Amino acid sequence: MTIRRSARISGRGNGVHEPSISQTTTSQKRKPSPEPPSTPAKKRFRPVEPVTPTPTAVGLITENGDHKLGKKPRNATVTRLADPNLSNATLLSPETSRVIASRDIELVSPSKTSSVRTTTANLLEEACAHLIKVDERMRPLIEKHHCRVFSPEGLAEKIDPFESLTSGIISQQVSGAAAKSIKAKFVALFHKDGEEAEKRFPLPSEVAACSVEHLRTAGLSQRKAEYIQGLAEKFTNGDLNAQLLHDAPYEEVLEKLIAVRGLGRWSVEMFACFALKRMDVFSLGDLGVQRGMAAFVGRDVAKLKSKGGKWKYMSEKEMSELSEQFAPYRSLFMWYMWRVEETDISTLE
Repeated sequence: MTIRRSARISGRGNGVHEPSISQTTTSQKRKPSPEPPSTPAKKRFRPVEPVTPTPTAVGLITENGDHKLGKKPRNATVTRLADPNLSNATLLSPETSRVIASRDIELVSPSKTSSVRTTTANLLEEACAHLIKVDERMRPLIEKHHCRVFSPEGLAEKIDPFESLTSGIISQQVSGAAAKSIKAKFVALFHKDGEEAEKRFPLPSEVAACSVEHLRTAGLSQRKAEYIQGLAEKFTNGDLNAQLLHDAPYEEVLEKLIAVRGLGRWSVEMFACFALKRMDVFSLGDLGVQRGMAAFVGRDVAKLKSKGGKWKYMSEKEMSELSEQFAPYRSLFMWYMWRVEETDISTLE
């Protein structure tokens, strides 16, 4: 007993005892072990913005109808007079929904009918024949790809110019999916909660009366909200209207619209081509068109791609001279130049 008691006393004196596992883990701080060396994650490569947007950037320009489902209403095809040097669109007045279009062929005096050659029914056919006549190399492109934009069905679509131009501003420098989402939220700002989502696009007068701060709640940047409000004011005070956009010469349309904040030349050219259905629009500043034209004339686009500068595929002078041959159907020629290099323009149709 004496030995055991002395051993216990001795153990207490020396502070020797068996700590539990839980005490060890909580009382002792372990130094973090150094992490093994590793290769840092690669930074995501962000592609450089092209000199001009791709055609998908204006994917909402011709979208009218159900803003929830993104469906276009089917329109009855009406044969109207057509002219490659004028607007061939069926426009809707933004405030009144009045239809503005060229004359119905049935309303033309019978004595003048025989002199009428170009209508919305044969405009695309005549344009394609002209392109092939100018350059036989156009034939396989035309046989492979049907251009719905200038077809009788495409020309029958009713276009609200205010909606189209607003959509173009919304689409600037964002993805197609983001643009559609913002547009849907923008439309919803002008409708009560719980309403069915076949929501009409807001009137210019409604947008002009709305504050920039409220417009921004749809996801618009400060500048885009200001641009759209300014555009609405132009339609409200009469500086812009559907009749003017339909009837005015192309140069006047360009001048009027480029003067609006937020609308650059490329955006206006795309509006004139795909919304106003003008047949003789050509964008010299479009990189996709430039690349397609270079491939069309037989240049090695893959090698030219590494070159720097705005005109790496073809000079502005060359583009102008080549496209001039296809007048007055340069819009259709431009559409096919996108197809040469398979630039995605499906959202335009």
